[in-house]
Amino acid sequence: MNILMVLTSHDQMGETGHKTGFWLEEFAAPYYVFLDAGAEITLASPQGGQPPVDPNSSAPDAQTAATERFNADTAAQQALAATDKLADVDAQVFDAIFYPGGHGPLWDLAEDKDSIALIEQFQAAGKPIGAVCHAPAVLRHTRNAQGQPLVQGKAVTGFSNTEEAAVQLTDVVPFLVEDMLKDHGGRYERAADWQPHVVVDGMLVTGQNPASSDVSAQALLKLLQARTS
Repeated sequence: MNILMVLTSHDQMGETGHKTGFWLEEFAAPYYVFLDAGAEITLASPQGGQPPVDPNSSAPDAQTAATERFNADTAAQQALAATDKLADVDAQVFDAIFYPGGHGPLWDLAEDKDSIALIEQFQAAGKPIGAVCHAPAVLRHTRNAQGQPLVQGKAVTGFSNTEEAAVQLTDVVPFLVEDMLKDHGGRYERAADWQPHVVVDGMLVTGQNPASSDVSAQALLKLLQARTS
């Protein structure tokens, strides 16, 4: 099993002067779900190299068993510091693709032509595609073979409008994940704020929030194992 994990390279929270990036838990938990299942993992980002970590996700109250494992894992840290450049990635060598969230993807990966092309290639090949929290933003401009929005008619989830309001960033982000998914014809589903929730529709896996990171990865892994067995 070869799994591609794609992280943001964007580190600015709009015009606020605050830093953002990817959310550490949403990378670490899926990374270890995949690693412990024996998968080969390749990390990539638009700019390559070290992707920015949202500083809030390194705060003590944001730590989990997965983040603590990562913080003690030199090999994982070295892999993260040397992500491949997204433009150099060949979709054909991977069995699945997964996007950790954080606010960063709203600015870069949602608009990135290489990311859009990769997702469309995975979709056309019937390979699993996963995204958690803000990362379903990467589906904003993706299309299916008929030229329709990839999420049209599909059950999906992602960071909810009320969760964005709770972190007081509704007026800062370039768009709201929930609204975008609905506007593109997705059948948006959600649980209560901050509760784990994952939605699987065909080969598309989406998770609602940071609490959904491990279950989203497990759902993707289940699809991958079924496809390759």
